[in-house]
Amino acid sequence: MSSSDTTSAPFPERTELRGEGIVLRDWTEADLAAMPELFEDPDVAYWTPIVSPFDARAAATRLERARKLRAEGTTLLFAITVDGGAPLGEGMLRRIPGGVELGYAVGPAHRGQGLAARAVRLMAAYAVEELGAERVILELEAENAASVAVATKAGFTLLDVPLIEGEEKGRPFVLQTWGLPATP
Repeated sequence: MSSSDTTSAPFPERTELRGEGIVLRDWTEADLAAMPELFEDPDVAYWTPIVSPFDARAAATRLERARKLRAEGTTLLFAITVDGGAPLGEGMLRRIPGGVELGYAVGPAHRGQGLAARAVRLMAAYAVEELGAERVILELEAENAASVAVATKAGFTLLDVPLIEGEEKGRPFVLQTWGLPATP
């Protein structure tokens, strides 16, 4: 698959990724009640573009957005679970020119278990093996020590590319780009 195909091929109607002792699955209506507990958190509000405050209405909007992005073929939003059941966080896989960008957020009660790093490794493998992505990246703030640790644990290295500057939720940010080492 060429790099141009990774930005245009439709996603399967349903996607479930298994490995690393976790299951990444599509969000469903059954998850709506659990989503505020995962995303209404100061760290999620500060470090991610996920809306804050995050309430039942935000959960319904996020589920609708996940379905719309999948249908457009641009982004998959996964519930991170250990067994396909209760969501513990979210994994994001977004097509970009020539590859895939990954993202993640883990609910405060579920941090420290390696869920984000395992989800990143699982999504990266899917991006390369199933979507034919030539590059897989993470964009994160250097000051976000937890995300830097996730990137490192997942096997990503800091790339020598320009920083990305912007503003989100009224605060400026500077993102570093991390990538998987090229495979021979």
